[in-house]
Amino acid sequence: MSFRDAPLAVIHDRDRATLFNAEIRAAIDAHLAKYPSEWKQSAVMPALTIVQDDNGGWLTRELMDDVAAYLDLPEVAVYEVASFYGMYDLKPTAKHKVCICNSISCMLNGSEDLIHHVEHKYQVKPGETTADGRFTFKEVECLGACRDAPVVLIGKTFHEKLSAASLDTLIEGLE
Repeated sequence: MSFRDAPLAVIHDRDRATLFNAEIRAAIDAHLAKYPSEWKQSAVMPALTIVQDDNGGWLTRELMDDVAAYLDLPEVAVYEVASFYGMYDLKPTAKHKVCICNSISCMLNGSEDLIHHVEHKYQVKPGETTADGRFTFKEVECLGACRDAPVVLIGKTFHEKLSAASLDTLIEGLE
């Protein structure tokens, strides 16, 4: 059974008003308002993004449980989303994230070369943070910008048609 088939009346022992601060609740509620009440699970991705951003760029199990309680979803439904999509991090990361797309379009246009370049020049593997703590390196499945491959996401900014030299310029500019 998928989370869409799960009953929405999930029992949680926490009051929604005590979950998150007022600003986060308002931001999540703004997304909830976009969907019919029977489709509130559709707000799980924006809710996870809001909570992750507020937590310094990563999600704890407790925060995911709180999102599940707030949206009245089974906890596993939230875990499935958070563990599937590359934009969510389940452990602490550096201030900056350098995400290189490895989908077929990006791969055919040089993303594997970019991945190897970062691994060798910065001595970091996907999922790791550089020794100097400057950035966490991630290899992600798809960034949805295939036309301008290879694509790299640094923070929340997309950079397209990159070479190793242009990627180095971006990385060197990280503070």
